[in-house]
Amino acid sequence: MPKKVASKTKALHKSSSAKFLSNIPYESGFHFFTAIGCSTGITATNLNEFAAKLEIVPAESVDFHFQRKDFQKWIAETLGDKDLAEAVSIFGAARSAEDLRKEMLRMVQERIGELTRFSITNEGTTIKTIIVPLQL
Repeated sequence: MPKKVASKTKALHKSSSAKFLSNIPYESGFHFFTAIGCSTGITATNLNEFAAKLEIVPAESVDFHFQRKDFQKWIAETLGDKDLAEAVSIFGAARSAEDLRKEMLRMVQERIGELTRFSITNEGTTIKTIIVPLQL
């Protein structure tokens, strides 16, 4: 059965786009673990790095963080991208760790593309409407 996708229109300020893609201090980065006290030694300090690291971390790490809502919290609270965090929250508790990884990676890469296109095409513009896909 095909997935249902709803679209939500949001106003995105250029400064928000830049913030969502910016580097943050290492201490505030996303530190991947497989369990409490079991670090993978892998950290992401921006959304692009997060996507790259998401591809290589153990599946157990993806499952561990998704179940604890760590991804959603970090994306919303540290990066400030509440739309992406909300979209990530909507999919998957019943999926396998690999399916979670693939779906999260797809969503994050799509968001990076939206934010990058916004930054490139709106040099002189302060606001633009974009479509943020939400999984139902």
